[in-house]
Amino acid sequence: MADRAKRPPGEALIDLRRRLSLLPPRDPGRTEIIARAAEAYGISIWTLYRALRELNRPKSVRRSDHGATRVAPQAEMERYAEIVAALKIRTTNKKGRHVSTARAIEFLETDGVETPEGLVKVAPGLLKRATIDRLLRSSGLDYARVTRPHAAVRFQARRSNELWHFDMSPSDLKQVEAPLWIEQGRGKPTLMLFSAVDDCSGVVYQEYRSVYGEDAESALRFLFNAFAAKPEPELPFQGLPVTIYMDNGPVSRSRVFQSVMGSLGVRVLTHLPPKADDRHTAARAKGKVERPFRTVKEVHETLYHFHKPKDEAEANLWMRRALVTYNNGDHRSEPHARIEHWLRHLPGDGVRAMCSWERFCAFAREPERRTVAGDATVSVEGASYEVEPELAGETVTLLWGLFDQQLFVEHDGKRHGPYEPSRGAVPLYRYRKYQKSRAEERLDKVVRLADQLGLPRATVTGGDRPLPSLPPSTAGLAVRQTPFPEPAVETAYPTGLAARHAIVDQLRRPLGSLPEADRAFIDALLGETLDKTIIADRIRERFQSRRGTS
Repeated sequence: MADRAKRPPGEALIDLRRRLSLLPPRDPGRTEIIARAAEAYGISIWTLYRALRELNRPKSVRRSDHGATRVAPQAEMERYAEIVAALKIRTTNKKGRHVSTARAIEFLETDGVETPEGLVKVAPGLLKRATIDRLLRSSGLDYARVTRPHAAVRFQARRSNELWHFDMSPSDLKQVEAPLWIEQGRGKPTLMLFSAVDDCSGVVYQEYRSVYGEDAESALRFLFNAFAAKPEPELPFQGLPVTIYMDNGPVSRSRVFQSVMGSLGVRVLTHLPPKADDRHTAARAKGKVERPFRTVKEVHETLYHFHKPKDEAEANLWMRRALVTYNNGDHRSEPHARIEHWLRHLPGDGVRAMCSWERFCAFAREPERRTVAGDATVSVEGASYEVEPELAGETVTLLWGLFDQQLFVEHDGKRHGPYEPSRGAVPLYRYRKYQKSRAEERLDKVVRLADQLGLPRATVTGGDRPLPSLPPSTAGLAVRQTPFPEPAVETAYPTGLAARHAIVDQLRRPLGSLPEADRAFIDALLGETLDKTIIADRIRERFQSRRGTS
């Protein structure tokens, strides 16, 4: 304390450091300045040097062993903290509830915890809840950090139409006054906003549709319009994408939707399911397709407070102008518009054109094997369809599509149809037979011809025609006698189970229905022998004699 009291004040030390900084490091004048200053303040040269070193040095306000417990080595305490963190993860349920730190410490103290290295058990009173919680926070093993999902990885397609995002969201308008279609008994449908966004450019195409939920039919109708060329030159957005990214809703799980996308050569990607083992969580929102929803609802749909569309057709007409304005907005990272970015980054061979509506409807047909009834009718979803008479009794493939009001039938590579629903049975006294097809007329002709055909008697008896002789080069047929083994006769059953099956066939009743005495007799008999003759005679003798006495 005496040396610290003799140290010069801080202002003198700062002035002394300034004077020393003016000289080179190895200048002899530095030693002379230090010696004069030490003599002036009555301290040693080394005390002055120490005071200069400690000048402006930050001093810790904590102890040197701060954060380290003294009840056990640090490595051992960190191991206990890891086990407690693992117990919390192992006991977590779907609602996020888990054991507390105090309960985990109780497990370690009472029975111990099984680990890959063996049983870990601690002495009672060694671990404290506050100590373990502090170690969990300092080492980053607290529950909030352990269960935190991995950082999201941002991606962006390199070319236009390489990846599209598809989703649907209920409109803030909820419903229109006069929807174009209403299903009886279900009220007015919900006005849904469908959206398809190009990942590379951010260009969006949206439509309103009145639906009763997310269904594959509405999604496919919207995607056809999104893929096809638009009548407005201001909306050049079109073409088949390479991949569509969407959620795991009922649309992506539809077999018809998957079949149509596969026929068009479009790959469907969905969110990965959540995984608890690697802290992976499913995507909660698709920002590149959710952001246009928010923009349309805040910028465009807020104007519906002044004027409301009467139906979804008028709403889509108003939406077209909003889409042109949005697509001409700035790109997320490039200094030009979204539609310009889409046009610049198109593939070298251009966009893939969409097929016609008729071909698209053919893709949306799900084949089903069915046998035609004897009256040449097929029942589909409660409706009876009358097909060609020649298909009666045949197994055909029904082609019933989402967008078809008629039924198509395929048999032997030939397509028949379309067929309308049958009007029911023909009234009495108005019956008329089916008009025969060309194939049926030909078949009737062959049947009539079969009754008129005949063959001469010589065809059966041979007549006077001589028998064919052997070739002159054949000297004779050599015959070699071969000894054949005697046929093996099985006189005994191979196993007891086979003998029991034979007894069941002989008695014509299951063995479980027999009295206990009879079952004991059969077990004893099979224990003595498996000979077929002996078993059959003994069974016959026992049960026939009983039948005679009864």
